[in-house]
Amino acid sequence: MYPQELLNLVRMNLTAGIGAVTYKRLMARFGSVEKAMAAGAGELAQIPGIGEKRAATIVESRRTADVEGELRLAAEHGVEIIGIHEERYPARLKSIFDPPLVLYVKGTLTEADNLAVAIVGARRCTYYGRSVAEKLSMDLAHSGLTVVSGMARGIDSAGHTGALGAGGRTLAVLGCGLSRIYPAENAGLAERIAASGALISEFPMGANPLAENFPRRNRVISGLSLGVIVVEAGPRSGSLITAGWALEQGREVFAVPGKIDVEVSRGPHGLIQRGAKLVMGIEDVLAEIGPAIGFDGEVKGVREAAPGTESLNSKERAIYEMLSSDPVPIDQIIAQTKLSPQDVSGTLMVLEIRRLVKQLPGKKFARGLGGLGGGIG
Repeated sequence: MYPQELLNLVRMNLTAGIGAVTYKRLMARFGSVEKAMAAGAGELAQIPGIGEKRAATIVESRRTADVEGELRLAAEHGVEIIGIHEERYPARLKSIFDPPLVLYVKGTLTEADNLAVAIVGARRCTYYGRSVAEKLSMDLAHSGLTVVSGMARGIDSAGHTGALGAGGRTLAVLGCGLSRIYPAENAGLAERIAASGALISEFPMGANPLAENFPRRNRVISGLSLGVIVVEAGPRSGSLITAGWALEQGREVFAVPGKIDVEVSRGPHGLIQRGAKLVMGIEDVLAEIGPAIGFDGEVKGVREAAPGTESLNSKERAIYEMLSSDPVPIDQIIAQTKLSPQDVSGTLMVLEIRRLVKQLPGKKFARGLGGLGGGIG
């Protein structure tokens, strides 16, 4: 059974016209959620920023808010609700200017999540960007940090996947209610995240993934984190909004460079021009946040050489060493290595099985995640 203070917060969260800023004004005026939720329209209208029209909306909305239905839906989906007044509410998030009144959580939040780094980026990312995001998140997880992202397509999903692949923790902050997983194709990923971290939302259980929800979602991503890494982002990307929130909240901002003629490089390059830390590997991240996590100088999980490359034969090594995270057509591999088409095809198959090479659409090949080594070049 939820305590009355949390029930009042849930009702407030369901009430149109009340957000984190208005909540602060209500607390300053009334001193408690209970008194604020019992206040009449006349009292509410006197509070700066509310006025008569909004006060009437608040009174009607709180009257019709279905708290019992909300709690029932949360229970059906295995979701716990945590109020801002509770000790287990993430301290780092509580410290921002406008923290959510409540958090809907599927999974678990632990003390380990106080040491978290966000990885965000473009939905329509390149293979290079996806590989880098996955590699960085794996190394962050190996070093004991929780990876935070928004479970969107592309870079976000790669960030979660990398942390999970390393056996680490990851938190996904959604821009919709937890009864409506978005995007739908990430339903399986969502279950894995909930089992090794948590799905988090400030929005009521049935809230749709509306466009206006995502900037609010982004402030929670940065609010939970020590810093935000932007891997790929267009000039108007939501990831840049997350970086903006991070700066406002006093978090570190990192950016991964890319090709200068690629649209999704413009966002990170612009951040670097404005002072964001350029990231070539996890060492660059830990150098900035190290003091906050007691980092002792040993980078865990970073591999200078991919496992399994020591035993490559001459043909395998010739192909492996010419590849990078930039996809190469098979005809170029044949021309550059001067191997026969049959040798190249057979060798690529072996390297794929060993996860050192990945085949991409258009008969193009790039190093697999296992072959990216310690940097991102």
